Amino acid sequence: MKLKVTAPKTIQQCTIELPPSKSIANRVLILSALNGVKPEKVLRRPLTELCDDIRVVAEMLQRDDEVVDVCAAGTAMRFGTAYLAVTDGTRTITGTERLQERPIGILVDALRSLGARIEYVGKEGFPPLRITGKSHLRGGSLTMNGGVSSQFISALLMIAPTMQEGLTLKLEGQLVSTPYLYITQELMRQFGASVEWTDERTIRVEPGYNYRQEEKTVMIEADWTAASYWYEIASIAHLQPSVFHLQSLCSDSIQGDRVCDEIFRLLDQQQTKQEPFEYDFEDCPDLVQTLVVTCCMNAVPFRFTGLRTLRIKETDRISALQTELAKMGFALEATDDSLSWNGSTLNSKLTTLNSKLSISTYHDHRMAMAFAPCALRMGEIIIEDPDVVSKSYPTYWSDLEKIGFELCYIS
Repeated sequence: MKLKVTAPKTIQQCTIELPPSKSIANRVLILSALNGVKPEKVLRRPLTELCDDIRVVAEMLQRDDEVVDVCAAGTAMRFGTAYLAVTDGTRTITGTERLQERPIGILVDALRSLGARIEYVGKEGFPPLRITGKSHLRGGSLTMNGGVSSQFISALLMIAPTMQEGLTLKLEGQLVSTPYLYITQELMRQFGASVEWTDERTIRVEPGYNYRQEEKTVMIEADWTAASYWYEIASIAHLQPSVFHLQSLCSDSIQGDRVCDEIFRLLDQQQTKQEPFEYDFEDCPDLVQTLVVTCCMNAVPFRFTGLRTLRIKETDRISALQTELAKMGFALEATDDSLSWNGSTLNSKLTTLNSKLSISTYHDHRMAMAFAPCALRMGEIIIEDPDVVSKSYPTYWSDLEKIGFELCYIS
């Protein structure tokens, strides 16, 4: 199934209820479960109303199935692997074909060194995993490469208070996505754990949860990454983001992607300059697709760095952006850590392109949401596999309709 997205004649001002932050919700779910609190008491809404990535984690925590299928949710695979390692019983955690191609060996090796029993069901270093959990791992000291996925590190930190010796985690190399580590530590503290940086490379988590036994209430903010698509729409349409009232969005958020507001302000300033727009996305890689597409639609040359983790996301996002933007005439240059565009296109006007232009999404929700606003420049665009947005923002298409976009499913 495909979705034809047609630009509105006039963009309507309205209130948008953004989905809850996946980063916060999934950490709160894990921390609550470690304290014996069930998901429904944390989320306070039916699972059917949640995005896939949150729902999968909640279902994993409330069921006791022998096989845990986390579908395409990379966060659930990483957090779930650590959680199951400290939960009594033997279970197998698996996911989609693409998820089974995403490496997890670094996390498995770390957990094994701390006393966990984990076996590979198939290919060494990749899911599925058979985990025989026990409530108290040995713990101790561990050295990890700080340039790996921050979710590996967060997964270890969250279970560290259950370990007999706690955890002293030393990080080597260049740190990536550190704002996500700050989210993890702040939420752990709210739950009563003792966690701190003892120096710029070492995190210490003391053993023994001090969690209160009563139900813990933690605010789950609106998702700043989801908000970025509304900033994109406003930018392409030459409007102020304030034209949309984005509910429950916190300006002082603990989410790293709150920097979205600052980046779009810088982009607005850049459009009056001649040199390329440069930005390092090391701490906010989930915003890359939004900004790359926005710059192309606004004819702003750019050079973005800090993209090394994009190769192992839901798809190879660097390659996917190159391929799909090439359909519109944008020739992007890439390395393993950067994407750039010099401002030239093969087509002098986007509106001269074939109106049947179809964008592949590669089972990646962010490809669908980043490319849909291109209709504002082209009149219309076709998005393949549009239902992938359920992974993080299930109401995205209906929200587009609220502001005047016309949507039509086609075969």
